[in-house]
Amino acid sequence: MFIAYVIVSIVFALMLAGSAWAKLIRNDRVVTGITGLGVPLRWFPILATCELAGSVGLLAGIAFAPLGIAAAIGVVLYFVGALIAHFRAGDKAIVPPLVFLMTAVAALCLRIVSM
Repeated sequence: MFIAYVIVSIVFALMLAGSAWAKLIRNDRVVTGITGLGVPLRWFPILATCELAGSVGLLAGIAFAPLGIAAAIGVVLYFVGALIAHFRAGDKAIVPPLVFLMTAVAALCLRIVSM
């Protein structure tokens, strides 16, 4: 199970870093999608920082399990919040945050099982 955690963590860390990068460079598609949910543009650096922290935490969790668990829990909560934002705005495009949420749950479960 540990090898599965390592693979999921590395892939997910790259996904999170890509998402954070898109927010930091203010990618038009990302800006349109997220501001359409009512999220102000000034929150983008904070959201990107949360994603980068989760990314680093998941990678560090390969060596130190408690940090990987904490990072995975944080990322799960982050994407639960993202889903709530989509539902509150009446947005039907929930697949991207749902994929991220499911991957975060998988990383959390794999890290707990591989301890």
